[in-house]
Amino acid sequence: MSETDLSKYEKKIIIRNIQIEDIDEIIELGKVCFPNMEPWKREQLVSHIRIFPEGQFCVEYEDKIVGSCSSLIVNFEEYDDQHTWDVITDNGYITNHDPNGNNLYGIEVMVDPGYRRMKLGARLYEARKELAVRLNLQSIIIGGRIPNYHKHKNEMTAREYVAAVEKHSIYDPVLSFQLLQGFTIKRINTRYLPDDKASASMATLMEWNNVDYRPKNKRIYRTSFPVRICAVQYMMKKIDSFQDFNRQIEYYVDVAADFGSDFVVFPEIFTTQLLSFLEEKRPDQAVRRLATYTNQYIDLFTEFAVRYNINIIGGSHFVEENGDIYNVGFLFRRDGTIEKQSKLHITPNEKKWWGISEGNEIHVFDTDCGKIAIQISYDIEFPELARIAVDKGANIIFVPFCTEDRQGYLRVRYCAQARAIENQVYTCIAGTVGNLTHVENVDIQYAQSGIFSPSDFEFARDGIVGECDANIDTVVVGDVDLEKLRRSRNSGSLRQLRDRRRDLYRIEWNRID
Repeated sequence: MSETDLSKYEKKIIIRNIQIEDIDEIIELGKVCFPNMEPWKREQLVSHIRIFPEGQFCVEYEDKIVGSCSSLIVNFEEYDDQHTWDVITDNGYITNHDPNGNNLYGIEVMVDPGYRRMKLGARLYEARKELAVRLNLQSIIIGGRIPNYHKHKNEMTAREYVAAVEKHSIYDPVLSFQLLQGFTIKRINTRYLPDDKASASMATLMEWNNVDYRPKNKRIYRTSFPVRICAVQYMMKKIDSFQDFNRQIEYYVDVAADFGSDFVVFPEIFTTQLLSFLEEKRPDQAVRRLATYTNQYIDLFTEFAVRYNINIIGGSHFVEENGDIYNVGFLFRRDGTIEKQSKLHITPNEKKWWGISEGNEIHVFDTDCGKIAIQISYDIEFPELARIAVDKGANIIFVPFCTEDRQGYLRVRYCAQARAIENQVYTCIAGTVGNLTHVENVDIQYAQSGIFSPSDFEFARDGIVGECDANIDTVVVGDVDLEKLRRSRNSGSLRQLRDRRRDLYRIEWNRID
């Protein structure tokens, strides 16, 4: 028997870099893979090959291109976590590719539907991982589609959908696959790809970390990291319904969004305005009735944060938990996620009139504009809390407050400015003005809201980024620069964070949160 020629039975799968002659096939592949989305333009793919040829891969099977993927290198820290596909790809041309960057960013993966049981997608992802290791890149980042979300969007939020996919209670052909490839979810981008109707324009921001990464000696600096803050000086006045409250809140959120703000900050316990129509005379019972509006309050601010694409520091609100009442500050991120921080130090009036309980944990929250903390009114007057927050990475401390006289206001203001200097951190205070004449213990208000910086040459004169006129219904808008803050901590005139005598003293937190 003659020897069988096995080569004629072979069906080779080849992973290789894309060439100019492949472009027409890849454009047609895109039309098949994503029939309801705009395919690549020839000039975009030419740009990919010209700028970063080793980052463009295709799968060739039986002389046919059945899969492809595109990528570029970026310094991801220079981009907003809520970036869009157009921003991260420079409208698909990747002219923002940075060969000195730290992160490989994947911008497209396509597999012909007729070949999707051959693990071609996994092979393309492996090619990317090998490239990241070879180029000593810190990670691979992707904006992943959630194409089955349109089937569930009327019954759950994108965040709930992603959680369900993670628990394997819902299958998503893209997200489920990416999780199997070792990617972890960082957050949800709400307006990633406008023409991706199946994903409701959303995407999961995901990352795979290169365990073989060796840090580079040269530090990559950005020129600036501006964050815009709008602090609301909120007018307390009689209203007749929750709908009136809704309209007043939306007005301020709309104003802040029109200014292009990243954060809008409301005051402490400004929701006591609802008591003007609840007609409960006993203060201790009034706050418990107020706490029954917690779900409506959370729904309202979550909706506005997502709709107006702005992070909201929702002031604070009285919340009942296990029979106790807490004064709780909320962060409503623009991706729809929510965090909370209870007030740790309760004033004598809060104990006497309302019976408020103390919180026991201090948190620092990740946002698309860096790490932040919330310290409600009296808490900013205890310097240990700000130091702990900054040691945990906070760059901005938001201080919702409510004070009835100038002395109380000045305690909050002076302490916020002191914390900014001591910790080389930005602080922002937002207070209530006006009056609720017939609500016990919420009768008069005094405030002058403001945004403060450390005191050094690179920051605003007098350490005041911006401030409202006192006791009027208004807002203050100001920009703070997180890169300037980082540089000041390393090379400012004084370096309070570095120069602490840790050999002599330290602050210990007695609880683990």
